Amino acid sequence: MERRRRGVSAGLLLLLYQISQVGLQNIPSATLGVLVLNIFLFLNPIRPLSEVCLSVNEAVHKKNWQRLLLAPFHHADDWHLYYNMISMLWKGIRLERKLKSIWFAYIIAVFSVLIGVVYMVLEVLLVIILNDPSYEMNCGVGFSGVLFALKVLNNHYNPGRVSSVFGLPISSKYACWVELVAIHFISPG
Repeated sequence: MERRRRGVSAGLLLLLYQISQVGLQNIPSATLGVLVLNIFLFLNPIRPLSEVCLSVNEAVHKKNWQRLLLAPFHHADDWHLYYNMISMLWKGIRLERKLKSIWFAYIIAVFSVLIGVVYMVLEVLLVIILNDPSYEMNCGVGFSGVLFALKVLNNHYNPGRVSSVFGLPISSKYACWVELVAIHFISPG
């Protein structure tokens, strides 16, 4: 789990460039806050990834519940941060303008915790169904789950749209699933 390198790197520089191209004045406040928080914690992590990642073993068995709050806002490496924050930038701009900043910030906070709970429930189900206790040890970090939930919410508010995923036109209601698979292959773990 210790893939992260500290400091300025290609993924971080590209992310900052993309943010500058959009312009800080064009990014709504809650979205900008999420971007700043994630970049800050990438550059100044609270703890090493092995101490913030979320797993059934760490959160449930060892009762280290703070991981529910920490895991979504830490990233494995600069490219993991880049892909998640670019996705957050576009989803945040669209949804925050529609929902307004306070409600959008609330949704981000709730999704950040609930996604961790869902992750752990799915891991426990895998342990039970496959009779394989190793799933309790899987430890994850990152904002991908929250982004997936935001994508589903965006599709709810904007039905019938077509998205471009790697240049292919895909119905927005399926694009979130294609994006999820793409993120898994681009930045596994």
